Amino acid sequence: MTQIKDIMTKDVETCSLLDNVYEVALKMKEYNIGSIPILDGEKIVGVMTDRDIVLRCIAEKHPASSKVEDIMSKHLITTGPETSVEEAAHMMAENQIRRLPVVQGERLIGMISLGDLAIRETLGKEAYTALENISEPHFSNKPL
Repeated sequence: MTQIKDIMTKDVETCSLLDNVYEVALKMKEYNIGSIPILDGEKIVGVMTDRDIVLRCIAEKHPASSKVEDIMSKHLITTGPETSVEEAAHMMAENQIRRLPVVQGERLIGMISLGDLAIRETLGKEAYTALENISEPHFSNKPL
């Protein structure tokens, strides 16, 4: 059974609580990514997505100089390196997320994305199942 540690991205771009939204957006542009884990030292404390920037910063008329912790997603769904790929895909589908931080304790050691699942032929079914569930409309009254 394939585990997350076998396919995760290990060299993850991160930002810290000292960064502002503009700096996070620049890093997203530079590396062509839509999600950046936010660290306090080595501890992951949040994730900033391009969607967070649009909905929580721009749409609410906050300046680009806003503190990362005011805009980032603080409710983290994470997994460990020993998690099976099937379980990770299930977690992503259930929580309607496309990227999953991989942690050891509270320390970020990697990221797994739908793309990581999709590019492996044998894992295509898990990626399809996760994407199918992630793409369903999310309603605020829907239980999480």
